[in-house]
Amino acid sequence: MEKVLLLHSSSDGQTIKILRHIEKTLGEGYQCELADVNQLPAVAFDQYDRILVGASIRYGHLNKKLYQFIDQNLAALKQHKVGFFCVNLTARKEGKNTPETSVYMKTFLKKSPWQPALQAVFAGALRYPRYGWFDRVMIQFIMRITGGETDTSKEVEYTDWQKVEAFADQFKAF
Repeated sequence: MEKVLLLHSSSDGQTIKILRHIEKTLGEGYQCELADVNQLPAVAFDQYDRILVGASIRYGHLNKKLYQFIDQNLAALKQHKVGFFCVNLTARKEGKNTPETSVYMKTFLKKSPWQPALQAVFAGALRYPRYGWFDRVMIQFIMRITGGETDTSKEVEYTDWQKVEAFADQFKAF
């Protein structure tokens, strides 16, 4: 049985939902543990056969604690089987949903000393009713500018679950 650590840096829970879907797709033979990268002092990488890090974009940025985690664990990240994906609403658009075309992934790779060998970009979810007033207004403004959903009574999930399953298969073979 392979032991897998699923690390997340999630704003509204869609990254966690994606990791849980990956766990389900991995199936039997994989023992998965979910943890918040923003609350970990360090990871005992040697306890795991492979690790997957998922991080969400909020207002155009990854959480700073993700970069701190990378800096603190850089040597281990480079030595182990570790994949990475980011989740953002821009990835709902064709041509902005791959590691090669995502501005967020490109920015991450420029800023990060870690260059993961396995990468993916997934569209997230828009959860207007769950947001506080400020986030709801700001995200609605951003969606208006980018041609997205602006009805604040709606929740829209843009995640392509088939793409997530294909990535999970790549992670298995990694």
